[in-house]
Parts: sequence; structure tokens; C-alpha cells
Amino acid sequence: MPLFLVCGPLLELRRQRCAAYEHPEPLEHPDNFHLQSAQGWLELGSHIEANEELEKITAQLRAHPDVLKVRWRVYAKAKRWDACLEIARAPTELEPDKPGGWIDYAQSLHRLNRTSEAYDLLATEPSRFLEQPIILYHLAVYGCHLHRLWEAWTWLERAFEIGDPAQIKMKALDDPDLEPLGAEI
Repeated sequence: MPLFLVCGPLLELRRQRCAAYEHPEPLEHPDNFHLQSAQGWLELGSHIEANEELEKITAQLRAHPDVLKVRWRVYAKAKRWDACLEIARAPTELEPDKPGGWIDYAQSLHRLNRTSEAYDLLATEPSRFLEQPIILYHLAVYGCHLHRLWEAWTWLERAFEIGDPAQIKMKALDDPDLEPLGAEI
């Protein structure tokens, strides 16, 4: 059965968001077990099995932010970027102070060839995250895709300043998206 049918319609996510507001606390057994199992399946490279585990979570808790983050990874593995975009909106609404949902939302836009929107989202919307190296790194990637190389380099330099420069540099050197910065790195 296709992944998008197994997961149910995305409109159901919108209906379930209200329940998620009532359940911001960590998931309890057996739901947390299914979530951990789904994460394990993803680490093993099996998004179908991961999705099956997510479907075992109590229906009203499937819109819990932790579940949605894993659901996003399932859909990303399946390259269902339209679905990823829809899924990523919920964590930005449920947990606006956490950068993960914003990163997933921007990545979804980028994968849908809406890189300018992804760039603008991270550069302007959650400005409170501009001290997060991962956000700055993504801005550098999107800047390269938009041929804004000076801006991309500025974002990457800032990531070096506030993050672990050796780790970021190693990642950047191995990242084809940052290849236009080449010798600068």
C-alpha cells in the first residue's frame, strides 16, 4: 500500500492538532515504545516499517510534536515533499520556540524548489534562532542555491563563530550544496 495511504489523509493531522495541544507532555507507554521503534526503523533505513510503527500510536496522539517530527522523516525518506511541508507546519505552530520544526519546514520548501521561501523563512521569521549554528548552516546552503554567495559565506562564518568550527567545517567540506563556496571553506 502506498505510504500516503497508510498514513491517512493529511487533513486528519489538522483535526488532531487540537488534541496535541492537550498532550504536550512526553508520550507514555505503549505510544513512546512505538515512537522509539519508528526511530529505530528509520535509523535502519526502513521508512515503511517506521510508518507502520507510527500508525500504532493512539490516534489522537499522532499529532503530538514528537510523532510529527518522526513522521516528517518518514515522508522525507519517501521524498514526499508536499506531505512533508504539510506535516512540518504543525510543529512550528505547536512548538514555535524550537528550531527543529522550522528547519523541517524550510527543508520541505527547498525540496519543492521553493528555496527562496525557505531562505526567507529562516532568515526572517524565527529570528530568535539566528544564534543556532544549524539554522545558519541551512541559510548558507540556501544562499548557495540562490547564488547569493556572499550572504552564504556570511551565514557559514557566523555558524563557525557560534558553533563547533571544526565539526561545521568538516560537514561543509563534504556538502555538495556548499561547493560554490569551495576555497572559502
